[in-house]
Amino acid sequence: MAVLKIIEEGRTIGDPEAIREYLAGVGIRYERWDLAPGIDKEASAETILSAYKQQIEWVKQDGGYTTVDVISVSPSTPGIDAMLAKFSTEHWHDEDEVRFTVHGRGLYHVHPPNGPVIALEVRPGDLIRVPRGTLHWFDVCGEREIKAIRFFQDAAGWTPHYTYSALEKQHEPVCFGPAYRLEADLTAAADK
Repeated sequence: MAVLKIIEEGRTIGDPEAIREYLAGVGIRYERWDLAPGIDKEASAETILSAYKQQIEWVKQDGGYTTVDVISVSPSTPGIDAMLAKFSTEHWHDEDEVRFTVHGRGLYHVHPPNGPVIALEVRPGDLIRVPRGTLHWFDVCGEREIKAIRFFQDAAGWTPHYTYSALEKQHEPVCFGPAYRLEADLTAAADK
């Protein structure tokens, strides 16, 4: 399940319904899907797309998406640093960014026009729809692995339009999983 942080408020939300409600208030759609049996990090794109065929068709019809693929990133992905650098700087797209996480974890920072920057760690079973024009950036978590179904309105894919605000430099690209909490606890204990 996802974890949402409202950074300026020092608030963390872990309940899926509360996350959905908060994100809806800033124009972002969040859903939880049941994980398909037998799908793991080794599953092929074809197997994943087949396992989620009904959900994919519903999302395509609902949002006017014409193309769907599966992205798989791991530490052994050629050019991983350059690929991730394209999306870890504040930007926006001419179309929605829609992903359903199948494996691994990723971190979206979203900069709504009338609110504080929020950070959403997505995990397997999380679907996020960031509307066109929304300022955001994305990082993978420490293990640098994520596999997700992506939905596109234009077959060419998402083209980032950068703001050059450098806002992302004010926010740690750190996910909120157990390793992060352990590091935070150790830091807090050392400060005492």
